[in-house]
Amino acid sequence: MAFDRLPELIALDRGGPGIRIPPDVTVPITPRVASLIDTAPFRRLARISQLGLVAEVYPAARHSRFEHSLGVYRLALEFLGRLRHEPRFSGPVGEEDAAAFVVAALVHDIGHWPYCHPIEDMGLPELPRHESSVGRLLAADDIGTILRGQWRLEPQRVAALIEGSARDPAGLLLHSLLSGPIDVDKMDYLARDSLHAGVPYGRHFDRERLLSSLCVDEAGEALAIDDKGRTAAEMMVFARYVMFSEVYWHHAVRAATAMLQRAVWLTRQSAAPETLMRMDDAEFAAWILGESRGGPAARLVDGLFGPTRQLLKRAATFDAVHHPRIHSLFAGREYSEMVLLSGRLADSLSRHLGIEIPPAMLLIDAPPATKEVEFRLQVRERSGHAADPPHRWRPLADVSPVVRSLAHEQFDSLVKRVRVFAPAPVASAIAACSDFESLMLDLAGQAGGSPS
Repeated sequence: MAFDRLPELIALDRGGPGIRIPPDVTVPITPRVASLIDTAPFRRLARISQLGLVAEVYPAARHSRFEHSLGVYRLALEFLGRLRHEPRFSGPVGEEDAAAFVVAALVHDIGHWPYCHPIEDMGLPELPRHESSVGRLLAADDIGTILRGQWRLEPQRVAALIEGSARDPAGLLLHSLLSGPIDVDKMDYLARDSLHAGVPYGRHFDRERLLSSLCVDEAGEALAIDDKGRTAAEMMVFARYVMFSEVYWHHAVRAATAMLQRAVWLTRQSAAPETLMRMDDAEFAAWILGESRGGPAARLVDGLFGPTRQLLKRAATFDAVHHPRIHSLFAGREYSEMVLLSGRLADSLSRHLGIEIPPAMLLIDAPPATKEVEFRLQVRERSGHAADPPHRWRPLADVSPVVRSLAHEQFDSLVKRVRVFAPAPVASAIAACSDFESLMLDLAGQAGGSPS
């Protein structure tokens, strides 16, 4: 088969030198993989938390992007091990393509900088997305030399697989393995985040069943599953829903996230993207503590990175079921609008409640415009009739009531709520304010109604 002699796949099959990571897994390490993970850009990932501020609520959730990257790389080998038996995959995907995919899985997070996901959700034009630096990092002297010399790969090919810009048949297929409804990244982080957070939710899907069901979709352009993997796929979709509900969008995690976002907003003039992208977690904390000292962001930053944990408290919550109008009016707004609205709300409440509320200490946290969950996955079913084609293809949402009930809008609207955070005394006063909902509606009306 085209990529059966891939050294990393041979190492997975035969066992050999490797690195142990949770949960009781050996990651096969070949000399050329070792060369990549020993570079400075990859080693930096060992000093960047996979879950960032989630550790403020789940204290054991301090695993690194280095560990996650090793897990994704190992899963990539398992995907290749399964799909090498699929002629419609092994036909277009040659050994060089498979090697590029293995590298892409290993280095897919190399552009990550500390807390970049919540900061990217702000949509600040001066802070580009972390994917924008992948090509530059891979082409740099240390990694570029290894890719061209030991892997016989062009860095641009690896970057194209990560970014999704490859348009050839193999490139389209391999990108879907890296970023899609069922991919190596999600399959690793759901289970790994769940393990380290100490919750069961992200591990309750049948990984082996899902792996054994992998195939190529009807058009030959993306990953799909056969019908024996349908229940496993449903379980993975539901696992992601529950992880967002109970971990990633836990109210205290969102309080910390809202504090970080506002602190970054207030210090953004000194945030050089090139500098941020080279930082690790400790360097970022030291930087923002220094930049915020004596300014309006100081209390927020000290509460996150100072000697004592002082998170703002939840004052009000609005979801799409019980408060659909407020949810729709605030969800998806530009971050600059949210800053303006939070400031107006602080002024209004200061007058209404008779207490002084600094604008930086009253935060409205609302879902970003970007939706989280992707369900476009085809299921290959046996036709059951000799006269018909051997297979028929149907979208997973058409054959799964679970997935159908977790459509994009429902998932984001139910899990991602509009919340208001404030210091404890203010939060208590807001919670006791009988007409607070009216104040929120008036506030949205003043700003021009729904963002959509």
